[in-house]
Amino acid sequence: MRRALIAGNWKMNLDRAASVALAKAIAEQAKAVEGVDLAVFPPSVYIDAVRETLHGSRVSWGAQNMYPQPNGAFTGEISAAMLVDLGCHYVILGHSERRHILGETDAQINQKILAALAAGLVPVVCVGELLADREAGHTGKVIRQQLEGSLANLSAEQIAASVIAYEPVWAIGTGKVASPEQAEEVHMDLRKILAGRYNATIAEGVRILYGGSVKASNAAELLAQPNVDGALVGGASLKADEFLGIAAGVSRKA
Repeated sequence: MRRALIAGNWKMNLDRAASVALAKAIAEQAKAVEGVDLAVFPPSVYIDAVRETLHGSRVSWGAQNMYPQPNGAFTGEISAAMLVDLGCHYVILGHSERRHILGETDAQINQKILAALAAGLVPVVCVGELLADREAGHTGKVIRQQLEGSLANLSAEQIAASVIAYEPVWAIGTGKVASPEQAEEVHMDLRKILAGRYNATIAEGVRILYGGSVKASNAAELLAQPNVDGALVGGASLKADEFLGIAAGVSRKA
């Protein structure tokens, strides 16, 4: 049985004091939530402060991005080893905002995934279509292209150590949300792609999260879908009550 994961992507928000306060509130409230893994992804400059706050709690932490090279003259970048040094367990890679705003390609994301896995990090690999793609009926094609390109050269063992997140771009920060049926359909397709690339056992073991305007008020119905294994939460993760309310919506996969 896949254990649900609720991951909070804080994006480029909060200052140090607010990050520490939020982490403290989440750690305290997490004591009352069982049967689900919890993780937060603060801005990189605050990871160390959040680590100190979360240490000893049941909440993990990670980074929002990384560079694939281990070290060198790459001004402004952060390596996998640096994240490991900060106690990170996860790293988000291929988020739609990096794909569509910053122009990251599947090949670049693939290099990051391989580097993350080599360092012992769990990559949360994001895929998702634009509104124009969905309206044109190209969702399946786009998802397959992004997934296969991002996961190129990954072994069965490596994909088993990864997490996938489906984030329809049209639902991120817009207030719109894919219906439970729409989310389940794409998640089921993603699992079929994994089964084709690897095998059914591997596909059944990989956690696939949904992301896109997830809130406490809509989480339970989304998370009840058979192939939705948790949520990658944006704006709602900036409030402890809302974030833990989403976690409380998990009633399965304990």
